[in-house]
Amino acid sequence: MKCNSEFLAATSGPHHLGAEEPPEFCTALRTYAHCTHRTARTCRGDLAYHSAVHGIDDLMAQHNCSKEGPTAQPRPRPPPRGDSQERSDSPEICHYEKSFHKHSPSPNYTHCGLFGDPHLRTFSDTFQTCKVQGAWPLIDNNYLNVQVTNTPVWPGSTATATSKLTIIFKSFQECVDQKVYQAEMDELPAAFIDGSQNGGDKHGANSLKIIEKVSGQHIEIQAKYIGTTIVVRQVGRYLTFAVRMPEEVVNAVEDRDNQGLYLCLRGCPLNQQIDFEAVRSAAQAAESPPRQKGQAFTHDAATAKCREKLPVEDVYFKSCVFDLLTTGDVNFTLAAYYAFEDVKMLHSNKDKLHLYGQSRNAALSQRPVPLFLLLAVLGYLSHFSAIFL
Repeated sequence: MKCNSEFLAATSGPHHLGAEEPPEFCTALRTYAHCTHRTARTCRGDLAYHSAVHGIDDLMAQHNCSKEGPTAQPRPRPPPRGDSQERSDSPEICHYEKSFHKHSPSPNYTHCGLFGDPHLRTFSDTFQTCKVQGAWPLIDNNYLNVQVTNTPVWPGSTATATSKLTIIFKSFQECVDQKVYQAEMDELPAAFIDGSQNGGDKHGANSLKIIEKVSGQHIEIQAKYIGTTIVVRQVGRYLTFAVRMPEEVVNAVEDRDNQGLYLCLRGCPLNQQIDFEAVRSAAQAAESPPRQKGQAFTHDAATAKCREKLPVEDVYFKSCVFDLLTTGDVNFTLAAYYAFEDVKMLHSNKDKLHLYGQSRNAALSQRPVPLFLLLAVLGYLSHFSAIFL
């Protein structure tokens, strides 16, 4: 319906459709086609959608319009009928800082992020590099669930990255209906799976909304009723996730004893953690780098590449070097860079933006590496050589 209305607005005027349409008509048609293409997954079962797609093809043929060519910039939308947080008749419960914290000055906000091969920053500011192949819960509390799926960077690879992300916002009082957002590789929609961009039909629906920052690359979800902001990006082929959430919401769980796999809260299980400092050290000591499917990086080349975007040698810089060594994919440099940009935007304590240790992993890296661990690391690196040499 949005695509239809934009096309009609672009082509409305005193002229009538005829054999000789002005170039603007073909431009509007191409814009219409691109708009519907972006809704393909959400609308795949909708007859009106399929009718529109066939109608566009027919009109292009009738008026000799090429499918390749310029498109129009989308017209700015009129502002919505006031954000529900600001309307005088809106329920106060749909504004977190008004409802949850009536008697305290301000809530304490926390941050969690996942990016790269993959690297996790938990709500308690611990930093881990993990295997976690397959589907894992990042967040699971009374208000929302977030699940990520990590897949091998290429068949047979032990390096994994996030290929799918599912976020479920649970129905909440008079504010929002249950909404599901899903992103996959090469598909970062700017709408929930039902095609909507806000919380539904309830009175406080605008307390949940999706904002598209960069088409197909960067979206932001604002859940004001729980004081939460989520940022999802596609960098290269893979997804990154970052969230800002009040501690009260983070800890709102029914059964604390069964929250062991809530990665943002508890971190990765010990058997899923990787000591990336040892991997980097072994690669630095090696005479030649492991060969990957992408570009092969020596430790020095990876360090120089990461320093272009990340001048401070913190864990984001180190994770960048690790990812280039294990994947050979230069896009992981940007994944680390944007992960740190999201931390700068979302973290409430600016003194904790840079992290230099890794809790458990840091402790391992600060003492001599045991022989069995060094052999395991060298085996990890030789795994890549065995596959790609």
